[in-house]
Amino acid sequence: MFLDHPTITATNSFTEPDRIERLTRVYGYVAALADMTGKEHFIEKVSQLHDHKGTLIVFWHDTPSEEEKDLFTKAWASKVGDGST
Repeated sequence: MFLDHPTITATNSFTEPDRIERLTRVYGYVAALADMTGKEHFIEKVSQLHDHKGTLIVFWHDTPSEEEKDLFTKAWASKVGDGST
């Protein structure tokens, strides 16, 4: 079992708790996409997810590939995320 999940934070999370919920859904969606594409260990590169006024910011332990970054772009643009790029 993977226990070192990234920190999830958001601007105004106390007054808008749905931001944390959205980031949690996006993280789960990205983990599932990674599993489906055979990149189950890539999620270990992620240090933190942050929602800054509707903009997803991903902090990494190790430099991600463009394909790995694209997983977050797809998740954020999906119905589980913000729906934007």
